[in-house]
Amino acid sequence: MPIIHKIIEVETSEGISIFNITPLIDEFLQHTGIKNGQVLVFSRHTTTALAINENEERLLEDVKVYLRKLAPETDKYLHNDLHLRVVPEDEPMNAHSHLMSMTLSTSEVVPIVEGKLALGTWQSVLFFDLDGPRKRTVFLQIIGE
Repeated sequence: MPIIHKIIEVETSEGISIFNITPLIDEFLQHTGIKNGQVLVFSRHTTTALAINENEERLLEDVKVYLRKLAPETDKYLHNDLHLRVVPEDEPMNAHSHLMSMTLSTSEVVPIVEGKLALGTWQSVLFFDLDGPRKRTVFLQIIGE
């Protein structure tokens, strides 16, 4: 059973960015020839995350508001005491982004059936950058036949 992987890049904007990466996963799947199996989608950063949900503009804005309430950027966090840590010169104060990331997920697995992602009618694979702007990567791994 073949295992095929790819890294996709996502350019993000400032603050919380949410991207529907389902079309990128579909495109990769179509080039593999895999008809049945599964795709692992893995976020490769500690301030990014993944979720499967509806890609609807107003819902995504609600999600951003919800995440900001969970971990307000202005709260006091020990991780942000940069003078007490060994850090690169450009280290941001981003504890809130790490906490938001931990409330979501770093990976999702989607079944592949007859050459298509077996997502529900309104489901999309959403990639969250919680500490942008940055160039981010997502690892895709397809296993199947």
